[in-house]
Parts: sequence; structure tokens; C-alpha cells
Amino acid sequence: MKTKGIITSIIIVLIAVVSITAGTGCANIIPPEGGPRDSLPPRLLKAEPGDSALNFSGDKVVLTFDEFVEVQNIAENLIFSPTPSTNPYVDYKLKTVTVKLKDTLVPNTTYTINFGNSIKDFTEGNPFKNFTYTFSTGNYIDSLELSGKVILAENGKIDTTLIVMLHTSSDDSVVVKQKPMYISKMDGNGKFRFKNLPPKTFYLYALKDESNTRRYTSEKSLFAFADKPIIVQSSTEPVTLYAYVAKGEPEQPTNKNSSIRATSTTDKRLKYQTSATGGQQDILTGFYITVLQPLKAFDSTKLTLFTDSTFTPVVDYSFSKDSTGTKINLTHKWKENTLYRLILDKDFAEDTLGNKLTKADTISFTTKKLADYGSLKLKLRNLDLEKHPVLQIISKNTIVRSVPMKSIDLAIELFNPGEYELRILYDKNNNGVWDPGDFFGKHLQPEIVVPVERKISIKAAWKNEFEIIL
Repeated sequence: MKTKGIITSIIIVLIAVVSITAGTGCANIIPPEGGPRDSLPPRLLKAEPGDSALNFSGDKVVLTFDEFVEVQNIAENLIFSPTPSTNPYVDYKLKTVTVKLKDTLVPNTTYTINFGNSIKDFTEGNPFKNFTYTFSTGNYIDSLELSGKVILAENGKIDTTLIVMLHTSSDDSVVVKQKPMYISKMDGNGKFRFKNLPPKTFYLYALKDESNTRRYTSEKSLFAFADKPIIVQSSTEPVTLYAYVAKGEPEQPTNKNSSIRATSTTDKRLKYQTSATGGQQDILTGFYITVLQPLKAFDSTKLTLFTDSTFTPVVDYSFSKDSTGTKINLTHKWKENTLYRLILDKDFAEDTLGNKLTKADTISFTTKKLADYGSLKLKLRNLDLEKHPVLQIISKNTIVRSVPMKSIDLAIELFNPGEYELRILYDKNNNGVWDPGDFFGKHLQPEIVVPVERKISIKAAWKNEFEIIL
């Protein structure tokens, strides 16, 4: 009886298994899942000589990690301080990274090797971020620090790609002729920090080093300098530098949304575009035509402006060509919500490639309504009027309005709707525009622009009033 009961139980279990299999169809084969993804950087197990070694006299450093590693972009990442005349050679194999020194070391000097993010694990590429190895050729490690921040003088923003440099010579030409003694990179907030410095007097600079020469070779590069020598000691205060471009290249105005006339690159027709966006013209700005190639001939008498569908001639308007020869400006006091037609004679212009219109052309556009704009009233509390402040109103990183402030109040009757940033230019020479610095010989700092934390939003057909405490 007992055996019979066991057999019956086995049959019942088998029937249940068959029923489940039949009900679900063919079974899915699921491969076994792997472990969690490795997200940890390599870990240093040993350094020969050890980190912070004293009386260093060798010619190489060997670093051993807990996993296979590789070194990437070492030229962009490695900072060896003080700067050698010949950079060290960095090699890697399996779990080791070897730094071979090629320059004679200075006695009684603390050296640091900052690898940046160049050392990564081989499998997942996790970087050992800002790993720094330190040693000294003397019997102590220098421990002084210098910190600070670099701000772009023209807009108050930061550029984290700049490098910060320390020289020991007071000669201005040193930034052109020599590499700096010490180099530091900036963090994501525009701050820098030099560590393991000796108690010396330094000259502090910042540079956009696109050529990777560590030298200030072009006045079209961002550059900054400290007002006075920096005496590094135990209580050295942080320093703020203001970077500027001494001689920038003027930007050519473009309008990505403007209508493009004649886009073929094979014909000989003059190609141009206009400032009217979607057939609408802003009554607060001038109308302009831009061409792809500079004009060698331009006759303003062969441009005629009309209004309404009746082609009524317009009076009191004028044309002018800019210095680049690629932009024609039309100046006129626009009427709101009005249709305008600009007739271009086929011989009105010819560019340097000999391109002209093949026949007369007509540009039609309508001006915006007054209801498309809002009014703006702004009160800036704590504005220092003695510093000749200029209010800059910014849209999409472009200054749309620049107003010298004679009081803390501003009122503008018509303003384009949108969201705007505000900045205050402290205009030292009171000429209404931002001026860059002038380093060589003069040590003239750039004028400073300070961003206002609060943004403003202008609504159409609305009285927009704001009070901002600076």
C-alpha cells in the first residue's frame, strides 16, 4: 500500500509539470546574468619610490595598480611641476605605469606629477581622476598653496579650458618667451589651486593655450594677469583673475531664419539674404541685406522702397554699405503693421566674383504691430552710479540693448517679448562699450562685466515692471 501511494504522488507531480509546460508553450532559454558593471577606477597598490618620497635621486617612478590599466591622452593631461625643459616619458604595461624622467632635477625642490584623467582601467575605461604623485629632491616637501578663480571679464562667465600659470620673473616678455614654472588647470566652477609650492614670489597669469605651448603667442587668445606679484606664504589670500581677448576678430552678422534668395552655387546670380524673418520686420531695428561675397560695386540709387499694395513711394530712407562690403543697411522710421516692398534693380550691386542679379527683384515684408511688443520698467537697487554702469540686456548670448545708466530707473516703451539676462558693465573710461585689457608695458586690466542673477521675462502687450536688488 505504501509503495502504491508513492507511485501515485509521483504521477500527480508529473501531470502538473506537463500541464504547466503545455500552458506556457516552449520554454525561454535565459542566459545567466553577469555581475554588476565595474564602475570603480584603478586603485594604486604601490609606488616606487613611495609617494612623497624625500631625497629623490632616481630617473623613474613605477606605479602599480590593482587591475590592468592604460594611459590615454597623456600630452593633454600630464602636468609636471616645476615645468621641465623636456617632458617625462610615460609608458604602461599590464598593471604598471612607468614615468621616465628626461630632465635634470633641481636640488631641494618639491615636484608633482598630475596625471589628470589619463590613467584608466583597461576593461571599462574608468579614470583615476586627478591622480597626483609627489616627491622631493631635498629632505622636506613644500606644502604652501595658492588658490583663486578666473572670470571672463566681458561677460562674467567662466571658461574651464584655461590654464593658470606661475612665473618667477617680473619681465612681461616671460609669458611669450618661456614656459611657466608651475601650471594648474581649472575645475568646473572656474577655480584653480596650486599645491606644494615653495615660499617664493610669483607672477600669476591665465591663458587659453590652444597651441599647447604654454606661451602667450597671440592677442586673439584669452589671457589674464594679476595686478601685483603674489608672495606665497601660509596666509596667501585667493586671487581673482579677469580674462580678456586683447584683439578679437569682429563677428559678421548673420540671420539663420532670414530668407535666402538664390541658393545655387553653380550659377552666376548674386546671392543674398535679408533681416526680415518669416516676412516680418522688427520696427525697432534696421532692415539689412547680406551677401555671401564682398561687393565691388554698389549703387544705392538703384534700390527703391515702396509701401502698401499700391506701391506708394517712401521718403526719408537711406542705404549704406558696411566696412566688410557684405552688408547693406536700410535706415527708415518704420510704421507698424505696414506692407513694404523693396525693388532691387538688376544692376544695383556686383560682388567680387562678378555675380549680379539677372533681373530686377522684389523683397516684400510687413512690419510688426505695436501689440507685438511689451513695455519695460526696471529699477536697480544698490547700483553704483559713480562707476559709470552700463546695463546690458542679453538674449541668446547676444547684447540686444546696451543702456548707460544715469539713475537706478530705466523705462523703455517698446521691447521685444522673450526671456533676457542682465549684466552690468562698469565702464571705467565712460565710452559706453566694454574695453579689453592691455598687458605689455601698461598692465591695464579689462573693464569688468558683472552678471545679474535674476532674469526678466517680457510679455507682449503688457506692462513689464521689475525691481532688482543688486
